[in-house]
Amino acid sequence: MDARDTDLKRELDATLHARRELGEEYESALVDSFLEKVDQRIDGAVERRVRRQLAEQQMQAARDSRSPRVTDSWGERFGFGIVSLVLAVPLSAIGGGVAHLPGLLAAWAGIVGVNVVQAARTNPGLFGGRRKSSQDSDWEG
Repeated sequence: MDARDTDLKRELDATLHARRELGEEYESALVDSFLEKVDQRIDGAVERRVRRQLAEQQMQAARDSRSPRVTDSWGERFGFGIVSLVLAVPLSAIGGGVAHLPGLLAAWAGIVGVNVVQAARTNPGLFGGRRKSSQDSDWEG
């Protein structure tokens, strides 16, 4: 039995003692008073639980928003590579035809740059970043 139960038992004992002293004509008022205290106790407990659950939900939402989400599939990566190579042909022709070797190098630098950005986006930590192990915590102490 915890302290709240002990307090409630004391309140009930006091209510019953007051009823014996005051008589039956005050019984409904005493019962109403006791029930009001029980209602307050229940409301407080419910409010604490709701606040705790809300805090837990907010913590979970914060954790979920910080964790990287892998939303692309193998098909998306493959498709990106195919589109990149298909576009490389006309970009190489245009760059080489207009500015010769510097134009060709600029076109391929752009193609490689786009693919590097895509690879870094889909694979966090690929280029020198530290991957998060299962022992790492979201909380730094």
